Amino acid sequence: MAGRILTALLAFLLAGAAGPMPARAAVTASCDGARTVAERINDAVAPVTDFVSSIIFMEIPLKSGGPVSHAEIRLGDAAAREGDLITLSLADRRITYETDRDGLVCDGHHALALEGGPLATASRLAALLAADFGDTGLDVSSEDAALSLAAPTAARPGVTLDARGIFATDFADGSLGFPFIVLWLMVGAVFFTLRMKFINFRGFRHAIEVASGKYDDPKDPGEVTHFQALTAALSGTVGLGNIAGVAIAISIGGPGATFWMILAGLFGMTSKFTECTLGVKYRTIDADGVVSGGPMYYLSRGLAKRGLGGPGRVLAVLFALLCIGGAFGAGNMFQVNQSTQQFMDVMVPWLFGAGSFMEGKPWIVGAIYAVFVGMVIIGGIRSITRVTERLVPLMAFIYVSAALVILGSNLEHIPAAFSAIFAGAFLPQGVAGGIVGVLVQGMRRASFSNEAGVGSAAIAHSAVKTTEPVSEGMVALLEPFIDTVVICTMTALVIVITGMYQEAGIADGIALTSAAFATVIDWFPIVLSLAVLLFAFSTTITWYYYGERSFLYLVGTDKKRAELAFKVFFLLVIIVGSSMQLTSVMDFADAMVLAMAFPNMIGLYIMSGEVKSMLDSYRARIAKGDIQPYVAPAEAAAE
Repeated sequence: MAGRILTALLAFLLAGAAGPMPARAAVTASCDGARTVAERINDAVAPVTDFVSSIIFMEIPLKSGGPVSHAEIRLGDAAAREGDLITLSLADRRITYETDRDGLVCDGHHALALEGGPLATASRLAALLAADFGDTGLDVSSEDAALSLAAPTAARPGVTLDARGIFATDFADGSLGFPFIVLWLMVGAVFFTLRMKFINFRGFRHAIEVASGKYDDPKDPGEVTHFQALTAALSGTVGLGNIAGVAIAISIGGPGATFWMILAGLFGMTSKFTECTLGVKYRTIDADGVVSGGPMYYLSRGLAKRGLGGPGRVLAVLFALLCIGGAFGAGNMFQVNQSTQQFMDVMVPWLFGAGSFMEGKPWIVGAIYAVFVGMVIIGGIRSITRVTERLVPLMAFIYVSAALVILGSNLEHIPAAFSAIFAGAFLPQGVAGGIVGVLVQGMRRASFSNEAGVGSAAIAHSAVKTTEPVSEGMVALLEPFIDTVVICTMTALVIVITGMYQEAGIADGIALTSAAFATVIDWFPIVLSLAVLLFAFSTTITWYYYGERSFLYLVGTDKKRAELAFKVFFLLVIIVGSSMQLTSVMDFADAMVLAMAFPNMIGLYIMSGEVKSMLDSYRARIAKGDIQPYVAPAEAAAE
């Protein structure tokens, strides 16, 4: 049974059953023979990725006042990748540009070199379009991350644009799109914040007290302490997005994106509180004390209490499937691929010298990575939290300390940086569509980074030792604050203060952050490589647990062989992910992570009243003294 499910899962991740999209088939058919295995897999999965992404990132038009004669290409969240395609048709001319690093492009394509980062690539595309379509009356201009295409009125009906990968298109009428998934998460965050009467602020001090262990009773049911549960969940969210994602958001939306990122993080605290409270409330504990919890359980069990057993089971199974896919993509392949690349680019030349035996062999790093992951995950959540409770503070200390050194060296520029952040947040015009574009970039990055409302963290928090579900909800609300308000903001401040986001040649995610830190610490790329490895490793082990719990929910928590098969399969995928650029597979799985928010948020809305009642009861009992800090028996006797 387990083997069939794992086989089906692999087929699901690598499927191309939907058939190739016409544009993709038309422009790649002529070079199939020269394509690598990874490129062939990407081509097969690309239609599925495009379909899923079109739903997850469906955009709701928001008028920005742009003239209807304009279309726009703006830089997307993704980093530039080999083989991304941009096709423009105007009048009787159709040209496909292929992003290229290795000097090889498909027959009939125009090469679009990737050197210099995505902003430089955008400028280079503007020059190519102007040269190739200038005689048709097309006017092309480039401002920061956006390309504005103004077609003559007579030719306008003939303009079509197909941009994928690094580029995203605006609506042809000049309006700007707000990704539905971001709106879905943010509306929920605001709703829960108002429903819980701003518990994200009122409960902050108590959350710190609970996380510090003040209320920990070792006899309570569960597997890990409050602090261990917090670090396990944090290890799944504090990752490469805090380094590379923030850099991309600022390079696209400007400093003002930071303001909206912080605001989204603050409201997201209440979403985390709500889902993690329910996670503990509806968890199950077997005879061996092993905990299973998360959205799968509160969607099925919680909705069944309300006479919605059928829909609840459907939502629970959907969430579990999406979580498994996300675990293999976002938590596995993406993490090891990006960290291995950084290690091969920076650490290998530094450790072994240029042209060493390690050059061109990323699978060696992947295999070592898999061994260390295997050593941790073999012991389940207890082993994972023993690592994360040490690793998360260490990696946060390394990264934040380096950031504070940069900020300390630029104290005189900090007021100007905050001024740029606040002013940029409300720019009526400017990069990426003015205020709406800046808002979208900030909130999008925060949503992707802290995963508030996605439901993943509730799986880790469910394992906590407690009899009070609300107490763990309190601890969970600290996550978006640490992840987004503290660490992401540190990254943003360094990038803004150093001004490196204005350098188009180094605006490629991690490279931009690295260059910003290197303005004061020239050897920072080495420190950054270490931080990237730690962030990626911690994310991988936590997402393994998320995927494992979801898998066992589907096949049965008592299936030891199934659990072992899942472990082995997960470790093998790490090695594959380290050495193959399975970009479409990773994009698909990343979209699945955000898709988890759809079934999860539906359940949170329905059960928010229950959480509110539990919160009111908990706070009343705290005020009356019915809930007291834990005192060990020996200490109590001494008193």
